[in-house]
Amino acid sequence: MLKKVLIANRGEIACRVIRACRKLGIASVAVYSDADASAPHVGMADESVHIGPSRSAQSYLDTGKILDAARATGADAVHPGYGFLSENAAFAAAVQAQGLTWVGPAPDSIRDMGDKQNARELAIKAGVPVVPGSPRLETEDPAELLAQAERIGFPLLVKAAAGGGGIGMRQVFEPAQLVAAVQGTQSQAKSAFGCGDVFLEKYIPKARHVEVQVFGFGGKAVHMYERDCSLQRRFQKIIEEAPAPGIAADVRRRMQECAIALAESVGYHGAGTVEFIVDVESGDFYFLEMNTRIQVEHPVTEMITGLDLVAMQLQYAGGDLQGMGQEAISQRGHAIECRLYAENPEKHFMPSPGVLAQFDFSGVDAAKVRVETGYAQGGEITPFYDPMIAKIIVHGADRQAAVDEMIQALKSVKVEGPKTNLNFLIACLDHPAFRAQDVSTGFVGAHRDALVAASAPAAQAG
Repeated sequence: MLKKVLIANRGEIACRVIRACRKLGIASVAVYSDADASAPHVGMADESVHIGPSRSAQSYLDTGKILDAARATGADAVHPGYGFLSENAAFAAAVQAQGLTWVGPAPDSIRDMGDKQNARELAIKAGVPVVPGSPRLETEDPAELLAQAERIGFPLLVKAAAGGGGIGMRQVFEPAQLVAAVQGTQSQAKSAFGCGDVFLEKYIPKARHVEVQVFGFGGKAVHMYERDCSLQRRFQKIIEEAPAPGIAADVRRRMQECAIALAESVGYHGAGTVEFIVDVESGDFYFLEMNTRIQVEHPVTEMITGLDLVAMQLQYAGGDLQGMGQEAISQRGHAIECRLYAENPEKHFMPSPGVLAQFDFSGVDAAKVRVETGYAQGGEITPFYDPMIAKIIVHGADRQAAVDEMIQALKSVKVEGPKTNLNFLIACLDHPAFRAQDVSTGFVGAHRDALVAASAPAAQAG
């Protein structure tokens, strides 16, 4: 059993892991940068270690400082959370080389799935359908790029080969846009992941983003059903729900089977997520990527299954969870998660850092609503990190009940200081198309003007 876990992260996910450690009787160690000196996760942990300046490259991404902190505090394990070093195979290997337990999959699995082109090839071998695409590309040669693009067909997406999260992704609708899009993605990918390689992928105009939560036990794996993460802006999720509404039963079953097949084919260990694109028009689905970590949206899966995925990660890493059968996992009702961001929807969701002059959830029914946050009133949203302030999660007997419950919960939240997407989230949930389950990754783009107008202060007051 694990005795002391260092959480190599910050914010709400650090708080989430600390709570799971406390539940299991495991001591916790927080790390923090200058910007986070007074952050809630620092006070929640049993111990905390300062690891450097505010910029993540000098703190949360500095593997040496994090390993030093683990040694100094006598931690016997490291939980990476999500983001930062969570999908860094070299860091996972370094943790293990220090004789510490890595709370996550094997470094080889992280490496295999982190390279998106390699992950596509593994998916094909496992019998999982993939979106038509190109091989890994290092070139900027217009002739070669155009040849690959024409083979796939326009429109298409340019993606970073070495990373996910929508970072650097660009849409290309015609040949004249191709070279500039590739150069832009290469530049952003090199900065974010240290590798500028890209690949091209067929763009499906009306698609849904559906992902299956899996948990691997080496040669065997189980699924915890699926989540719909189609509501996005700038290729990043803002509303997630489980189960995915309006998916045909056979498609749902085949996606779950494919997710398990992929996890088992690579001998996957621990929590992971297999992401798919579903073509709304045809009903066909395709492998997108596998995230080898806990997901931001894991609470909706926990709400419909009653499982504690983070506790399971810790138990499995410590040898206290040997395995489980699919028959032991059931689902009930419907769950929705909304990501509350410090951003301005009226200005293309530009981040809006600032001090949380008011940050009050006292009006929310705690018996029905789960709030995950790494901030408190008076805290500052800085420009150094992702501007997500909180996640609000609800559960209902069915989707409509969950939607109504979420709208009521969001209307009870009081936040002042930085601009937020609070009213924009309410407008999305209350939009007729969303209520009718007519959701795709293009939802925000298609309805943006109406959503922004409905979320404006004057509209809300009226």
